[in-house]
Order: sequence, then structure tokens, then C-alpha cells
Amino acid sequence: MKIFFTYLISLFYSLNAFSITNNEIYKICRKEANKKSCVKRLKINRYKLEKGNPIEIPVIPYKK
Repeated sequence: MKIFFTYLISLFYSLNAFSITNNEIYKICRKEANKKSCVKRLKINRYKLEKGNPIEIPVIPYKK
């Protein structure tokens, strides 16, 4: 029963997730070398997530 309520609460929070705003996108891309492509990439990813489509997340290997 406890597992069911935990699952129900986590499902409720996952359905009400907010996407990133335009202001936050510009703030993230301010440090990038190519700002225009960064903004375009993040806006496309946001659109895909809102529609329920999967996005590609690059994995950068950790170097010791």
C-alpha cells in the first residue's frame, strides 16, 4: 500500500513538470561560443519534450 502511494505521488509530480523558459535558455547559452545554435538546440529539445518525443542527450566520458 505504501509503495502504491509513493508511486502515485511520483506520477503526480512527473506529470506537472515545467519546461525551461526562454529567459533560462538565454542564461544557459550566454557562456557558449556559438549562442545562436545553443538557443536553437535547446528550443528544439524543449518542443520535443512538450510533444512527448525522445531527445538525444550527449554523454561525455569522465577523464581521470
